[in-house]
Amino acid sequence: MPPIKPIALDGVTSYSLKDRRSKVGVDQFAEPWSPDGSVARWMRTLPRILAAGDFAQVVEGICTAVRGGRAVVLAMGAHVIKVGLGPVIIDLMERGILSGVAMNGACIIHDAEVAMVGRTSEDVAAVLGEGKFGMARETAEFLNGAVNNGAARDEGLGLSVGRALSENGFPHNRSSILARAYELGVPVTVHVAVGTDIIHFHPTADGAAIGKTSHTDFRIFARLVSGLEEGVFINLGSAVVLPEVFLKAVSLVRNLGHPVKRLTTVNMDFIRQYRSFTNVVHRPTLEGGKGYNLIGHHEIMFPLLAAAVLDRLRGN
Repeated sequence: MPPIKPIALDGVTSYSLKDRRSKVGVDQFAEPWSPDGSVARWMRTLPRILAAGDFAQVVEGICTAVRGGRAVVLAMGAHVIKVGLGPVIIDLMERGILSGVAMNGACIIHDAEVAMVGRTSEDVAAVLGEGKFGMARETAEFLNGAVNNGAARDEGLGLSVGRALSENGFPHNRSSILARAYELGVPVTVHVAVGTDIIHFHPTADGAAIGKTSHTDFRIFARLVSGLEEGVFINLGSAVVLPEVFLKAVSLVRNLGHPVKRLTTVNMDFIRQYRSFTNVVHRPTLEGGKGYNLIGHHEIMFPLLAAAVLDRLRGN
């Protein structure tokens, strides 16, 4: 069998590089950093490519919503508190940037423990074998008491806990999202999956009270979502619960006739998750608006986002 001859290249047609459409150009490149620059200056040095471009658009979307009096709602998982971001979120509430905050059930545990003793997040592996995980008495008695009292007053769970924290005047309330939100009048909703939180297995837990107050919070959250036309929804570190709650709230408010179509949705997490991408970034924006997925550690990414928004709102 004769050897195969290499294909001839003489007939290849080409075109000028100058005429070719390219996806990346020098006008999109990063710029070196100047040590005396502002956060806004740093933003302008970023390449306008992929996540850096998305980050800039998210900042602009939040600033546009704030300037236009539109809602900016933050949903969050408990890890956000455990990496120390409570003060950043409180600052955004105090400045009037956040219209509301939604939490999963674990958030109230870490937030309340921070308020009471200034620390949280037990070493689960070290105590699980002895059956001591989640057995802190003060945490359960305080939170279950707050929820039970809130149910008797027909309040939502977030309001109930925020009120109790504020009225008790705990030494670290200044670092509590729930206490400060209550004092500012910023709605905080808490969305509980029964059995996922340590306070559920203490004798002070009342399933009816938990269900009643958390369902009230779902309805309050839906009210916040109903105002998201041209607003912004941020999901920070909740992989399942808050993305599911958000999607149901979007369906509910659209069913009731609220025109929530043109909105910006942002998912922020340190890994890409199916549920949060599908229920936050993709599905809610099929009718309009834009969804973004920003991957990175909360303790770096969210303070950067907050700083960039504040600097941009200042006019830089």
